[in-house]
Amino acid sequence: MNLQKSMLAGPKQKILTDLVSSVSKEELIWINGFISGILNNDSASQELPLVNTGTKKITLVYGTETGNAKKLATDLAVKAKKQQIQVKLSSLDQYRLTDLTKEENLFVVISTQGDGEPPIAAQKFYDHIHHNGFRLDHLKYSVLALGDTSYPMFCKTGEDVDAQLHKLGGTRLVPVKKCDVEYEADADAWFQEVILSLQETRPQVLPVKQPVTTGGKSNKIIYTGTVVQHVNLHDRGSEKETYHIELEAPSVEYEPGDSIGIVPENPGYLVMELLSLTKAEGSKQYHYKDANYPLTELLQKKLSLVYLHERVVKKYAALVNQSIPEVKSDLINLLQQYPLSDGIGWEELIQILPAQSPRIYTIASSPTAQEGEIHLTVEKDRFVVEGITKTGLCSDYLSELKTDASIHFFVQKNKRFRLSAPEKDMIMIGPGTGIAAFRSFLFERDATGATGKNWLFFGEDHFVSDFFYQTEIQDWVQTGVLQKISLAFAKDNHPNPLVQDAIIREGKTLFQWLQSGASLYLCGQKTPMSVEVEKALLAVFEKEGNLTPEAALDYFEELKTAGRYSKDVY
Repeated sequence: MNLQKSMLAGPKQKILTDLVSSVSKEELIWINGFISGILNNDSASQELPLVNTGTKKITLVYGTETGNAKKLATDLAVKAKKQQIQVKLSSLDQYRLTDLTKEENLFVVISTQGDGEPPIAAQKFYDHIHHNGFRLDHLKYSVLALGDTSYPMFCKTGEDVDAQLHKLGGTRLVPVKKCDVEYEADADAWFQEVILSLQETRPQVLPVKQPVTTGGKSNKIIYTGTVVQHVNLHDRGSEKETYHIELEAPSVEYEPGDSIGIVPENPGYLVMELLSLTKAEGSKQYHYKDANYPLTELLQKKLSLVYLHERVVKKYAALVNQSIPEVKSDLINLLQQYPLSDGIGWEELIQILPAQSPRIYTIASSPTAQEGEIHLTVEKDRFVVEGITKTGLCSDYLSELKTDASIHFFVQKNKRFRLSAPEKDMIMIGPGTGIAAFRSFLFERDATGATGKNWLFFGEDHFVSDFFYQTEIQDWVQTGVLQKISLAFAKDNHPNPLVQDAIIREGKTLFQWLQSGASLYLCGQKTPMSVEVEKALLAVFEKEGNLTPEAALDYFEELKTAGRYSKDVY
């Protein structure tokens, strides 16, 4: 070590020289880490300096839907390599399941989707560990579960994977760590514990200041969009309302296939009714998370007030000390049927009410063709509860927006739903609001001069009143952007009324396109549409490929593995 230009003088330099010359290489590594920790003491994720006293190999796998798990796993792999640990990093959709019984140290970073479901990319792995009779007696593992506490099945997939690996004989090195949307500090703490568990000896170190978790979702950029167009896409006589909404947002960055997240506002009439019912002052300030807000703002913009989950109803029952059926309910119904006791008010209610959760909508515009804009295709969701017709909170909120209104949103990346290379052919199946993604795709391909052929399947109720973006689609056909379009209108008394019927009808040509290298996309409602469409595709593969049902399934799996089948369903 060259200390000739050291900033230390006299005795300090001698002490450092004597120390460095007297320690082992491993101790020197530890000193380096310790000093780095001190220098980074103001970091939100300071790491405990560790010594790797033996060669360790780990496998770090991730299952992701939005990309958070991938980014996090990649960052953790870098940190492990800095500790001289060899890392095999893999997405669960690329991970060879036959390797599982050979693993020694496996660490899983996985998110939870929808109603406690695994990400699409992790479905094979999830099914494999739950439905195959093998043992993992030599496996040491831990699971980092990503989730969102505003959803009822918080981190359910991570919990399931952790429990099943243990059931198969694996040794849990570190308990499953469940992380909310602000996951960075918790993830770092989990991984420090993982690294410590791999050490043959643990170093004696001076106490290190624990990381400080700060509020706010710093991993999301919040944009402000101004409504510049708001149009009902249905013609007169339609039973539905679906809105084309254009937002002007000059600084927004996204790619075709991405979505945006919007936190809806509760309707003003509901806020006023709650204030009246509880005889509360809307201007009174209440502490919520990291700041003080007027009660009116909390009720309108921050708190979830409708379709409250059973666990919230249970908390309310405990608060008012009454027996209440644990079923979903609106706050106003609870207050009307089970009034607050004397001495209990909004201070207590705020503690049990969940934050308003974002709703996700696929972007219907192209960053090249509509630079600085976000377009959406939003159907006003209607459903019946106990004989009463209700509307979805966010779709109702968006349907009532006026021109020049401002809303806040964030971009949610969808790296598993990306445009094919410009020269590649595409088949797009997008009935109803599923057309949003393909409007984005087609505008982008048109604007960039992509040479690949395009084929669109679209379906709705009636040709006359429900053919979304008809003029644009006709223009794309006329200008050669769309080489083929297949339509299905379910209530027009056609013998083949659904989009899956159109797929069967066009099966021969569809299979030829796939055989020639085309990519296949599906966007729209998860059930029943996507299920029925995939059944129809399998039927086409069997017939046109002269395949057995098993072989047709294998063919479908090959498309998925090759990245030639992508879906965005909701």
